[in-house]
Amino acid sequence: MTLLWLVAKSLRQHLFSSAITMLVCALASGLVLSVFSLERQARAAFTGDIGVDAVLGARGSQIQLVLNSVFHLDTSPGNIPWSLYQDVARTPGVELAIPYAVGDNYAGYRIVGTTNDLFERFTFRADQRLSLPAGHAWFDPLRAEAVVGATVARRTGRRRGSVFQPAHGVSRDSTVVHDVDYVVTGVLEPTGTPLDRVIFIPIEGLFRMEGHVLRGTGEEFTAVPGELVPDEHKEVSAVLLKLSSQQRGLFLAREINEQGDIATLAFPVARVMAEIFEKLGYVVLVLQAVAQLVVVIGGLSILAALWNTMNERRREFAILRALGARRATLFAAIVLESTAIATLGCLLGYLVYGAVGLAVAGILVDRIGVHLEVFAWSPVFAAVLPGAVLLGALAGLVPAVRAYATEVAQNLRPAS
Repeated sequence: MTLLWLVAKSLRQHLFSSAITMLVCALASGLVLSVFSLERQARAAFTGDIGVDAVLGARGSQIQLVLNSVFHLDTSPGNIPWSLYQDVARTPGVELAIPYAVGDNYAGYRIVGTTNDLFERFTFRADQRLSLPAGHAWFDPLRAEAVVGATVARRTGRRRGSVFQPAHGVSRDSTVVHDVDYVVTGVLEPTGTPLDRVIFIPIEGLFRMEGHVLRGTGEEFTAVPGELVPDEHKEVSAVLLKLSSQQRGLFLAREINEQGDIATLAFPVARVMAEIFEKLGYVVLVLQAVAQLVVVIGGLSILAALWNTMNERRREFAILRALGARRATLFAAIVLESTAIATLGCLLGYLVYGAVGLAVAGILVDRIGVHLEVFAWSPVFAAVLPGAVLLGALAGLVPAVRAYATEVAQNLRPAS
């Protein structure tokens, strides 16, 4: 009880400096939690189950192909013939092949031409399907109809029955607007995936957009109004694939990537995305090192705060010694005080992490469509608090030794 009384008295007496030191500790621990946990959650979000096993596209970088077709972040590396999509779709072991054609946007949101298979057969995250409570998908490929993602609907105000005109290119700065009115027939329920940021139209609609040239046969083809584009002239930007097994994916990757020179198969998608985090590995290490350095600074701030109070507390310690307090009691009081400051600061750090995590998660969902499980369990949650307690105890050792060495007679002399 004497120790607790001494600690509480000191914290009240030096409330301002103690509060500032706690704040430093809170920011330090919050930074550590944010760097380690959010990196873990981001990796899980980008490499988790997004319903796609592989992506087929033009010859080029697998990372660019996945970023463009799955996360809608990069430019398309090019097109592949419709016949290749058909051949792959008929390949044994390919359970689902969804063609994508891109090249336009509305208010900065990608417009993707695809087929009804996306709404009727595509599943993600443990067999969840895309839900359209506010309407339905299209069934006539020649109609100018669109289905918008939840984020698009929220940010642009597009609802069932709304009309919009696509702009050419994937940049919202495009000034070339297509003279065709698309009617929104449905709004997707939120999925927590990049699909929330996409506008889907019939793939035939993208083939017919002014400025889009089809060269499926090697020669330019212009669509005839009111007639379907013949298959031999069609091209697609990418094909999303669901496969029956890992072996089938390896076989397809070897056949397409090693034996052909027309297309690239990104497989598995999770491994391709993991490569991005591996390329950013040194950046993550630097951030982690900075976070750990800030923690050390937090410990030093505790040491400095306590050390600066030692001169004014010498007389207090001498009086306590004269009243019977042992040296060990004073030593333990200082260590306990520094530990309390670090512990309270660390507990506030969890609140700092929550605020930072929710802010980062909101930005990612809004701008990329990737959902972070901010409060999902991470080993760093269990490591930070014991680490703060230990660091606080260590920071209090030097001031505690000084309190332990306080001489009673010398410090009880009159000040003048």
